[in-house]
Amino acid sequence: MDTVTQRLFVPTAEGQEMRSHLSYRAKRELVCQIAPRYREASSALKEVILDEFVAATGYARTYAIRLLNHPIDLKLTIERPRPPHYGPEVQQALHLTWTAANHMCAKRLIPFLPLLVESLERHGHLHLSEECRSQLLSMSPATADRILRPSRKQGQHGLSTTRAGTLLKKQIPIRTFQDWNEAKAGFMEADLVAHCGHQTDGSFLFTLTLTDIATGWTEFLPLLNRTQQAVVAALKGVQHLLPFSLLGIDIDNGAECINVELMAYCEQAHLTITLGRPRHSNDQCYVEQKNGQIVRKAGRL
Repeated sequence: MDTVTQRLFVPTAEGQEMRSHLSYRAKRELVCQIAPRYREASSALKEVILDEFVAATGYARTYAIRLLNHPIDLKLTIERPRPPHYGPEVQQALHLTWTAANHMCAKRLIPFLPLLVESLERHGHLHLSEECRSQLLSMSPATADRILRPSRKQGQHGLSTTRAGTLLKKQIPIRTFQDWNEAKAGFMEADLVAHCGHQTDGSFLFTLTLTDIATGWTEFLPLLNRTQQAVVAALKGVQHLLPFSLLGIDIDNGAECINVELMAYCEQAHLTITLGRPRHSNDQCYVEQKNGQIVRKAGRL
């Protein structure tokens, strides 16, 4: 008996535990190794081999006998040949409508496809046959996401210029995205966006984005630099722009936000200050979506 077979043919108690760890491919390999010896064995030895094989794989006894007696048709991989349903013309049309809709997610894009297709065809940007138009308009959001996945991966993401501030980190309570249930305007998420292009060398401008949780009201404040003095001055100025009173801010983990000066200002102005977790952008999902759809989009124009 070879090494692989000896390793898999273990006593019954251990075999019960190993059974759940065997993959489909490992079971098929075991069949290919055991089947020749099973067919040449005597009846008494077949019983022993069959018992161990069933214990190792978890197969039903009748099914195991059929596999061991007819291993010629076994394949180590599952092949499900399936011709593509949506051809290049449909995929290109989907990509064109997705681009025209500013790269929105498929669940929002699909309901607007009839209107987008009709508008693009009317202005001469799209020419579809009846069959392709029918396929495009009947496409599900999941299929659209799968077709658009390569294009989404090619999209460029903004560079992170956040420098962690750890001095007062333990003094600021952490607030995750699940904790946001504010119904009163005034609690805002804050984030800093660097207008640095594709490199972080040299000097560049910043935008401090503030988004209200309850109403979605958003303010964009330009900064010449990201010092703590500039952030505090922006927060003082934004209070004159808001149609409601600023009650609290949720900041990221940058040193420009986690500092003594900002903490002192929040205490003086009676502002609640909370902190998102590092490398968890969903904790600041309200302001992050404004950064992507407004700030960075405007920077690329």
